[in-house]
Amino acid sequence: MAAASARAPSRAASSVGTAAGVLLALAVLLTEQVIVADSLSIGVNYGQIADNLPAPGRVSTLLRSIKISKVKLYDADPHVLRAFLGTGVEFVIGIGNEHVPAMVSSTAAQAWLQQHVVPHLRAGARITCITVGNEAFKGNDTALQASLLPAMHSVHQALGTLGLQGRVNVTTAHSLDIMGVSYPPSAGAFAPGAVAHLQPFLKFLSATRAPFLINCYPFFAYKDDPARVPLDYVLFQPNAGVTDPSTGLNYDNMLYAQVDAVYSAIKALGHTDVDVKVSETGWPSRGDPDEVGATPQHAGTYIGNLLRRIEMKQGTPLRPAVPIDVYVFALFNENLKPGPASERNYGLFYPDGTPVYNVGLRGYLPPMADSQGARQAVHVILLIAMATVAFALS
Repeated sequence: MAAASARAPSRAASSVGTAAGVLLALAVLLTEQVIVADSLSIGVNYGQIADNLPAPGRVSTLLRSIKISKVKLYDADPHVLRAFLGTGVEFVIGIGNEHVPAMVSSTAAQAWLQQHVVPHLRAGARITCITVGNEAFKGNDTALQASLLPAMHSVHQALGTLGLQGRVNVTTAHSLDIMGVSYPPSAGAFAPGAVAHLQPFLKFLSATRAPFLINCYPFFAYKDDPARVPLDYVLFQPNAGVTDPSTGLNYDNMLYAQVDAVYSAIKALGHTDVDVKVSETGWPSRGDPDEVGATPQHAGTYIGNLLRRIEMKQGTPLRPAVPIDVYVFALFNENLKPGPASERNYGLFYPDGTPVYNVGLRGYLPPMADSQGARQAVHVILLIAMATVAFALS
């Protein structure tokens, strides 16, 4: 009997083992607070100008499945921020251009933070940066442009009042149109009309240790002049590159040249202590007939090669020791975006979670049935499993 007992566990022990196994499996299925491990270094822009996108809770699972841990929003959508609680995903949130003039008021800035930031930080969200406006100098909205820096000061001061200064940066994202000269990179200079605004803006970024955000799209350069802009150069494909005649630095891709041109422009205004981050870059998978190069093949090549370089921790030729920091545009195709067809086709994924092209990001988008009701049902089963363990141990 003793030998038989040694070979076969008791019924109680078997019940404990079975119940514990069920409990463990259910806990894994149930958990919504799985921190992204071994995450990719690249970030992604999560735009929502569409009427067919999955719910934020499903998107949270998708992004965790592809190990994305940095997300940039164009607003402060509470549904998104709540859906990502406990995941460790880091957020850049935004104040839309239409709200920037109001943020000049310290009372309005503090009220905005109290509503859109403080509750989420208290709940455990990781909000590390607020962008005040987006590409404010691209158009002719002088009121927006005049209020941009005062609004940034106001938001920054309000963060200090709330005890959040140093925890959340304040900046804005610029279009590359802000550059007057971008080639060669060493000659990079801001457009004359923007310099008066940028001098005090850079002083603010330097004082607060906030980054200069730039939206860079080599696609636009290729689309506008495909006969003169080498495709391999804009797609990070092998090529001889171009050499900056002043520095002797060789550039084998346009994105790095654009970033270093921004660094040169910042230096020309007296600053070497402001980091440049690429807040948007991407390549459309479809476009109008006159949008040369907008194909899934080119989009996949651009994003795939960029991902590989980011994971290699590459820096630009001007700053080789500083890994380039990039947010890809965009997570999904957005079917309600205005403008040419390309604007609706920058996504890495279709709204159903299918990759638009293959760059190795094959994530998991839970089915719609994976809803609150389904999770509540799993909670009930989990409670039963816990009771079974308790009974077996008694």
